[in-house]
Parts: sequence; C-alpha cells; structure tokens
Amino acid sequence: MTFTSWQFGIFVAIVFAAYYLPALRAFQVQLLVFASLFFYGYGQPVLLALLAVAVLGTYLFLVLALRNRQLWLPAGIAFNLALLAFFKYKLLFIDPASPSLVDFAPLDFLLKLPLPIGISFFVFHNISLLVDLTRQKGAPPTLTGVFLYIIFFPQLVSGPITRAEMFMPQIKTKYFADIPFVEAAKWILTGFFFKLYVANNLNEMTSYMSFPLYETLQTQDRWLLVFLYSYQIYADFFGYSAIAIGLALLFGYRLPINFNLPYISTSFSEFWTRWHISLSTWLRTYLYVPLGGNRHGVWRTYLNLMIVMGLGGLWHGASLSYLMWGLLHGLLLVLERPLLARLASIDFAAFRAARMTVVFVCVTMLWIFFKLPNFDHAVGYLAGMFTPSTNPNPTKLFYSLALLYSLPVMIQHLGFRPLSEGRLRWAEPYLYGSMAALMYLEAGLETSFIYFQF
Repeated sequence: MTFTSWQFGIFVAIVFAAYYLPALRAFQVQLLVFASLFFYGYGQPVLLALLAVAVLGTYLFLVLALRNRQLWLPAGIAFNLALLAFFKYKLLFIDPASPSLVDFAPLDFLLKLPLPIGISFFVFHNISLLVDLTRQKGAPPTLTGVFLYIIFFPQLVSGPITRAEMFMPQIKTKYFADIPFVEAAKWILTGFFFKLYVANNLNEMTSYMSFPLYETLQTQDRWLLVFLYSYQIYADFFGYSAIAIGLALLFGYRLPINFNLPYISTSFSEFWTRWHISLSTWLRTYLYVPLGGNRHGVWRTYLNLMIVMGLGGLWHGASLSYLMWGLLHGLLLVLERPLLARLASIDFAAFRAARMTVVFVCVTMLWIFFKLPNFDHAVGYLAGMFTPSTNPNPTKLFYSLALLYSLPVMIQHLGFRPLSEGRLRWAEPYLYGSMAALMYLEAGLETSFIYFQF
C-alpha cells in the first residue's frame, strides 16, 4: 500500500476520522500504533513478527540500559545492527533460490524471508531511541510510545529519520482545532506532484539506464539519462518526504525537513547538509562524532569521513556499487576540505555558479552507481558515456519531454526563493492549482518509491 494508491487514501481517511473522535481521544497513540501495524502488514504480513521483535527487543534493551548504560547500550545497538545485517546482507553469502540453505528448517525459513520494507529506517530509529533516551537517564517511556516512535506510518518505510529526543516529547493528546491544514495540504500536494508528474514520468525514460537496455543508447543519450535520473531521484524522494511531513501534521506530529534545495550546493559538504538531511544528521551524530569527528587531527578526520560515507553507502545495500558511491562521496569531502576556507573568500556570482555546476555534475555522475547496484553494469554504463555510438534513439526518449518533466526541479531550485520569502504569495493559489492539474492530467505510470528498497 503506497502513498499514491487509492487504498492508502481510504486508509488515511478512516484513521484520521477515528483519531479525532472525542470518544477515542484517550486512545490516540494506540490507534496510530494499530494503524501503523496494519499499514506495514498490508504489504508484508509475514514480517509483522520481525517488526514486533525489533521493537520489543529495543524496548527491553532500553529499560536495561537506563540501569546500566555502559553494558546494555552497546548490546542494544549490536542487536539492531545484527537484525539489519542478517536481512540486508545475507545475500552476500547465500542463494535464496536454493531449496535448502543450512539444512535446519527454522533457519532456512528466516534466510528465505524477503528484505523487510524500511528495515534500514526503523533500525536507525531504534538506535536513536537507545542513545538519546539513555543520555537523559529518566524513566523509560511507555511501550506504546516506543512503538509509535519507531513505526509511525508516515515515516516508517522511507523516513525522514526522526531523532527520539525530537519525536517523543510530541506524544501527547492532539486536537482537531490545532491541525495546520494549509501547511499540511501544501506539503502533501507538493509531494504528490513531484512523485506523480516528475519522478514517474522521468522513470519511463531512465528505465533505459538498466542493463542491457543501456547498450542500445547513443552516447549523448547516456549523458542525458544520467541527468534525468538525478532529477528523478530527487523528485521521488523529496516527494515521499513531503507527503510524510504533511501526513504527520494531520495527526499532530512534526517531522524534520529532509531536503533543502540540494542541487544549488556550492560544496560537497553543503550538499550533505541539504540532501537527505535526516540521514546525514544521523550519521554525523551517531557515527562521525563518536569516531572522533575532526577532533584528532587532519588525517584522522579524513579517515572518519571515508568510514562514515563508506558505511552510508553500504547502508543502502550490500553491493560494491553502493560502497563505491559512498566512498567517492567521502573522497570528494576529503579533497575539498583543505580548499573550503580559500574558496569562501572568493565571493562573486560567476564563481559561485561555477562551484554549483561542479558539485551538481559530480553528484549526478555518482548517481550511476546508485541506479545500477551491479558494479559491472555501472562501470559499463559509465564507459559508454565516453565511447562514440550510433545506436538508434529509443522511442520513449524525447528531449522536449525530458525538459518538460525536469523543469519543476529546476524551477524549485533556481526560482524558489522569492516565493519562500513571501514576495510572490499572490501566485501561490495558481502554483498549487497548476501542480494539482498536472499531476492529475499528466501523471506517469505508477511506480514504487525508489527508497522503498532500503
């Protein structure tokens, strides 16, 4: 049940109507927990038990860690990382198609379970819960409160990753009169527009990046598709995050902003303060800083950056392509670090535009490793970008449509400031009306959100 399905619309309407009934006001948290379990189990009912084990196990470790943090906090973190490693990286060592894997029926059953949707996100929530709440050394929260924080359905599958110290204080009685309807509607409408109109339409073209289809492409087409995929993945994930933020507002919860116009970044470090902000913040807080951050000299800082970005790449999946994507981002962060102070002193428009272009092109090129998890396919695609070819142009690849579907991302990044600063507020009704019309009349073929696989 995806955000863009009619079943999800009915589900949200029913939950919303029940949530604000005066008779059920005392059970709002329990209702959201039940609704979130239903949402998750609708697609993968067999994995509800795993979700329950993850939450109950984390809660047990939390209670123990509040008594002895030094012993039980590492144990709780290890428990969650073991869950993530077992389900996400087992395919590095086993073939799930094999009729018998270890000749032990219960373990064979577990090994053949599919990758749980959103496991990377709820494991990170679990670790945040353990670290944040054991720092405070207060009484443990209620079990229903822990369940809600970890499996709150708007953010359960693809984030944003919310820190426990931000979310847990919001768990209290909500009232219909307090709903910011206009803000929620703007987020939801914007999210649906970027998903249905931009991402889904671009997906029909970028499907040619997959092997062996990319072997039919001309050289210039390969270049075009890489940039189209850069716009697509942004529109897809920004769209999901926007919908999640809007839905959470309807139920009285505020999730963190996950994207802040990342493609106008003038450095790679700035890019990671604007792209998937909740993930980069999590990695900095719970990995980079504990490793020592930049407190132990230049070379240790460089090593920490490479470790964090390499693990960030592997967090997305067990493949060499994801690792390479993360390590190359780490290398870019390392290479630019000695130059940042000097570059900051050069401040004129043309130079800022040049820096923005370099960052955008480098980030876009690295999306090849993200799009093609098979490393050999990624290298093959990349090599073809520098090899002349006379292959016929695919029928679905039209340059005019490519520009049309990419235009919203460009306009948002390059022309969003006047609207956000209030200088063009009079144009908002026309803008949102146009987005609603386009996503209804020109929606692309239904596709799942890209980050569902993580």
